[in-house]
Amino acid sequence: MSSQSPSPISFDDFLNVELRVGRVVEARAFPEARKPAYVLTVDFGPEIGIKKSSAQITDLYQPSDLLGKLVVAVINFAPKQIGPLMSECLVTGFHTQDNKVVLCVPDGDVPLGTRLL
Repeated sequence: MSSQSPSPISFDDFLNVELRVGRVVEARAFPEARKPAYVLTVDFGPEIGIKKSSAQITDLYQPSDLLGKLVVAVINFAPKQIGPLMSECLVTGFHTQDNKVVLCVPDGDVPLGTRLL
């Protein structure tokens, strides 16, 4: 980790990042990925719909743990081809000291598609 302060951004820069709440409706192993990962299918509600993502979260989660879980994801990145999967969003998380990923999740129930502001 860097000890330098992050570069400042404007509030408009922040608003350009669409961080939204979705519910994991499917989670499965992604054996074609270079690093251990799952394919997550996330429902962001009727306005945004369903999106898929590759998530390297296998150290702390099993697919069954993820079903129904609310997650925070960036939904306006350009789609990215990861092996046979077109990843359509980036599910967010934090690295622990031993480099495992803990998901960023809402602390309560909020409507699907709600934007983080």
